[in-house]
Amino acid sequence: MQTATDQQRFCGREFTAQEVSLIQEVVETCAGISRLELAHTVCELLEWKRPGGRLKARECRDLLERLESQGVLTLPGKKSCGSSKPRKLIAPAEEGQVHSQLTGSVEEFAPLAIELVESRQQRKLFQELLSRYHYLGYVMPYGARLQYLAYVSRPQREVVGCVQFSSPAWRMKVRDQWIGWDDATRKLRLQHIVNNSRLLVVARIRNLASMALSRVLKRLRADWLRQYGVDPWLVETLVDRQRFYGGCYRAANWTVLGETSGRGRMDRTHKRHGAQVKTVLVYPLVKNARRRLTDGG
Repeated sequence: MQTATDQQRFCGREFTAQEVSLIQEVVETCAGISRLELAHTVCELLEWKRPGGRLKARECRDLLERLESQGVLTLPGKKSCGSSKPRKLIAPAEEGQVHSQLTGSVEEFAPLAIELVESRQQRKLFQELLSRYHYLGYVMPYGARLQYLAYVSRPQREVVGCVQFSSPAWRMKVRDQWIGWDDATRKLRLQHIVNNSRLLVVARIRNLASMALSRVLKRLRADWLRQYGVDPWLVETLVDRQRFYGGCYRAANWTVLGETSGRGRMDRTHKRHGAQVKTVLVYPLVKNARRRLTDGG
């Protein structure tokens, strides 16, 4: 049986033994997601893209199935991929434009309702709002994910925010040092961290972001456990320091750990150091989160 120490050549690319080992780690850690989501995960981590920047997800899925046939890994069962129609392109909003005309303080619109995105209609709305109003747009997040919509009920029911959680950063120096991880422990317990990968408010309502975060974090642990069978103990997020201060996180008692190197997930040649520096913040979902992440208890 072929092992992760062997190199692989596929679709004109040579995959090193280290990369094959990383692919194994992704498949083992990201339980509960589809083959297509795994393919997107691997493509992002290895920066396997077409000249235009799109991920080579189709080729990657074929690679994963080849590795499975060689006994290198075991994939989840095949699922329906849904419609093959191309996605509608959504024009981004102009600078400063918002979706809702509501203004004021969040207390005027309370209670704020948080709903897990489950229906096709909700998914479409979530994707359109992120595509139009978030500076990063919408892309399929790598690995596991949960998405939420925030609603006000007065003067009428209306969506005012989007929150997304997805798989954590594979390696992050300031986070891993704060936890006290070595590579073996990180690999074993990384799945107990969840990344707040998108936060968007689409109304000029004061304190809306912090309230939406607070409400969704109260249910995130139970939702994630039910969806993926893994109990999350810590939430992380990365804030682009050139654009934002992260005030809603700081006000909600998130802990600032430091900054990323700005290299990205797989900058193996160290050519992008400092290119996209982000502030790293974390929030524990359980008591003694750091101890659990190191000891497992």
